[in-house]
Amino acid sequence: MIYPFWDVSTGYGILMAVIAVVHVFISHFAIGGGLYLVVTEQKARQNNDGPMLAFLQKLAKFFVLATLVAGVLTGVGIWFIIGLLNPLATEALIHNYVWGWATEWTFFVCEIAAALIYYYGWTQLTARAHLIVGWIYFIFAWLSLVVINGILTFMLTPGKWLATGDFWDGFFNPTYWPALVMRTGVCVMLAGLYALLVASRQAAGDFKMRIVRYSATWGLFGLVVTTVAQSWYLRAIPELTTKLLPGPMHALRSAAWLAIAIGGLLMLGWVLARRLPVVVAVLLMVVGLAWFGSFESFRESVRKPYVITGYMYGNGVEVAKTDRYKKEGYLAQITYRTGDDGADLFRHVCRSCHTLDGYRPLKPSFDGTDPKFIAAIVRSTQLLTTNMPPFLGTAAEADQIAGYIYRRVDQRPFDQIYSATDLGRQAFTVRCGKCHQPGTPSDKSKSFTGQSATDLNSLLDNLPELAEGMPAYTGNATERAALVGYLQSLGKAVK
Repeated sequence: MIYPFWDVSTGYGILMAVIAVVHVFISHFAIGGGLYLVVTEQKARQNNDGPMLAFLQKLAKFFVLATLVAGVLTGVGIWFIIGLLNPLATEALIHNYVWGWATEWTFFVCEIAAALIYYYGWTQLTARAHLIVGWIYFIFAWLSLVVINGILTFMLTPGKWLATGDFWDGFFNPTYWPALVMRTGVCVMLAGLYALLVASRQAAGDFKMRIVRYSATWGLFGLVVTTVAQSWYLRAIPELTTKLLPGPMHALRSAAWLAIAIGGLLMLGWVLARRLPVVVAVLLMVVGLAWFGSFESFRESVRKPYVITGYMYGNGVEVAKTDRYKKEGYLAQITYRTGDDGADLFRHVCRSCHTLDGYRPLKPSFDGTDPKFIAAIVRSTQLLTTNMPPFLGTAAEADQIAGYIYRRVDQRPFDQIYSATDLGRQAFTVRCGKCHQPGTPSDKSKSFTGQSATDLNSLLDNLPELAEGMPAYTGNATERAALVGYLQSLGKAVK
């Protein structure tokens, strides 16, 4: 909260995903593609395989354009965007891993130089020298992954670092090795996918069949390694972090189905090898990108409410400073204030993850409610099923945030916003569903079995006494009657 706030209408998660997912999709190919090129070239030179060498030279041009142009631009974009979205987390990563970053940047410079020499050296270097440059490229590219993997996995599972602050304790954390194997498998898989895209443009015939099946084998082998290592990776995440809520679970399921789709398309490519259509190769790339997006979404969401697990919450509040925030409030920590305390509090406390009506919108969650209810939810964020950071500010600050949100939501009563047939369900979703979603461990549907309308009305009258953080019921009589009816239907459904 010591930096000026960058306020844009687009959700931060969308901005980060667009840049980061594209970058990692390219950067992993930069590693796997380097291995594909040098291994295949070595084999082709041993067999004096002219057509294969010609294909590799064409692939190398695509490789350099993709990795050194698109890859570098999106890589710089990541640094730009994280510095704006979460400057405190970026500062923490730089301070704790400055020598790690310096090492990775050194590897990256060597990687770029080797890639350029490799591409322009096809006709200028001897076969032996060209292969040496290719191996140098791959080694430095993979070493870049070795370093970056330590920092990425640290953010999810810092391990002993939380107690020791030691560089190596954070670097070689519980998920380091499984993630390294998994990402190496992804590199090999993507090498096959990118090569298939280039191979699909070859004329139909025996050579196309040979290169397509060869590339599909790379893809399938990488997919198998990735799948096995991902299982190891999931088991390495501490139990506390793996309370898989609907968001992470959906992302993980999507990744699993997309991995199956990749495998199926690779097998289809094998069958259609002689005449592999470009559309199949493009579809493979699209599904591969979607898989990467799903996995990265899981990795990002599973560590919530933290940006660095156990060290810093998603809104930039350090866990070690919890007592200071509780005592002094948020406003005292905001260096750059605009004069509108409600807006400043919303931006720094909530805006890192939520917009009002766009990405992870708050407006639908509070349409039809009142400031008292909103403030009660703000004060109890750690109890919600969305795995949010605790609210560490004062009661007055919670009221200011609530006032800011209330002025921007639909202030009509529920029964004027929603139809009579849907009123009960919507009232439950807004009033109760933030903590008690059906089908989750906090589901209370069984407790409504056999309850009369009088019993449930009494329950609604005494909500704050039932549990700490439970907001008082503030809806009107029409909404209350619909909600009571819906609660009774939930009780009947679990019989």
